[in-house]
Amino acid sequence: MAGKALSIGILTSGGDCPGLNAAIRGVAKAAMGSGGARIVGVENGYRGLIEGRARELGPAELSGILTRGGTILGASREKPFEDRGLPFRTDADEGMDKPELIKENYRKLGLDCLVVLGGNGTQTTAYRLQEEGLSVVGLPKTIDNDLWGTDVSFGFHSAVAVATEAIDRLHSTASSHDRVMVIELMGHKAGWLALYAGIAGGGDVVLLPELPYDPAAIASHLRRRAAEGKAFSIVVVAEGAMSVAESLMDKKERKRLRAASPFPSIGYRVAREIEEATGAEARVTVLGYLQRGGVPAPYDRLLATAFGAAAADLISARDYGRMVALRGGAVSSVPLSEVAGKTRRVPEGHELLRTARSVGTCLGDE
Repeated sequence: MAGKALSIGILTSGGDCPGLNAAIRGVAKAAMGSGGARIVGVENGYRGLIEGRARELGPAELSGILTRGGTILGASREKPFEDRGLPFRTDADEGMDKPELIKENYRKLGLDCLVVLGGNGTQTTAYRLQEEGLSVVGLPKTIDNDLWGTDVSFGFHSAVAVATEAIDRLHSTASSHDRVMVIELMGHKAGWLALYAGIAGGGDVVLLPELPYDPAAIASHLRRRAAEGKAFSIVVVAEGAMSVAESLMDKKERKRLRAASPFPSIGYRVAREIEEATGAEARVTVLGYLQRGGVPAPYDRLLATAFGAAAADLISARDYGRMVALRGGAVSSVPLSEVAGKTRRVPEGHELLRTARSVGTCLGDE
């Protein structure tokens, strides 16, 4: 970075995931090392920028965080543009809406650029702030791997490792008791996590949001396994999976149906469908927040660090309004305008879908 050292703000938004601290460290160390940049950590995501809560990060704050889970800056799911136009009051400000407060505090903190670590909603907000005149760079974070514009996001492979280990452990219980074990994984709109972990863990049935399932197809597959002498099965379900019947409903109708259901989530509904159709005993494990916690896998530490260094390069070049990405095995970047409002889903005909079918995995659709 030539000339005056820059002041760079960093925030983490949305759900926590492994690799956030590694990315913070990557941005800060690269920017400080190449041009003596001042690093300002914004606390609790966009909420902290609205309220003006931030602190300077130096070498002491960056030491030892590469392997730590969570985020040293804290996070929130604040969406500042959702209620734009409504006054928001803080101790220091009254009568300004959230985006205006963000711009005001950006100036008060003396920032030249804001680095935003987060998923779909976070990057959409980043794009809108860029359109409002702020200098913004995005880093892709999500365990769902559903962020448009990058082949992979940091946090995903750590979650795959946790989910796969859980499936491995369920195999022993399933085989001991001749049960069907249903494991529900995260993934509202995209089934990357269930697909990767399902194949890696040897799941017999894998259900994804992209492929509406037929309960009869699942029952037929499990009965066939039983006839072949395989007395137990593992069923991997993404939380956003739905039946063919549900897929034909509009969103409101589907929401009403699920609200009236006695079952808390899709895993329990699938287990009941299996029991009713096959007579087999089914048990449910909802992995939940365990998928997001803990230390990042080595790959995610590497990826987050590389993404952070690439963000520092973009800032050095004053190339704002972009998100760092991994494309075709190389670290590059894409315009935030191309990322905003989009979801990367498992496409029809993806090679891993073909792989799953080739090894006899039932995807619930045939």
